[in-house]
Amino acid sequence: MVKLVESPIDPAAVYNSICSAFSGSVVFHYAVVKKQAGSGKSTTSIEYNAVGDTIQEMESIASELERFWKLEDVLLIRRTGRLAVGDIISLVAASSPNSNDTFDACKFGINRLRRMSTIIKSEKFDDTP
Repeated sequence: MVKLVESPIDPAAVYNSICSAFSGSVVFHYAVVKKQAGSGKSTTSIEYNAVGDTIQEMESIASELERFWKLEDVLLIRRTGRLAVGDIISLVAASSPNSNDTFDACKFGINRLRRMSTIIKSEKFDDTP
C-alpha cells in the first residue's frame, strides 16, 4: 500500500494498518526533518511538492520490495507540503515472518524514497548567525 499525504503521519494508525498475525517482524522507519542537514545552516522547514505520477513511483518501489524479499505487507507513506523540524517526512514499513527480510526491505525502501524523481524538495534556512 502507498499513500501520499499532506497531514501528519500517525504512528499508531500505521502499526494497525500493517500488522498481521503471520508477521513475526514488523519494522518501521520514519524519516524526520532535522535541524541541520550538512550545509552548515540551520533548517527551519522543508517544502515537499509532488510532480508527475508520484503514486506510480511509490507503487513501483513497493513492488520492488515485495519482489526482492518475503514480506507479508509493505506500506510507504510520503508527505507533501511545508514540514517543520521534527515532522515525519516519510515512512517505510514492512512486515514478514523473517526479521532479516523486514530490515533489508526497509533499508532499501528508505534509500529509494530518498531518491524519488517525483518529489521536489526546497529547504528553508534560518538566516540568523
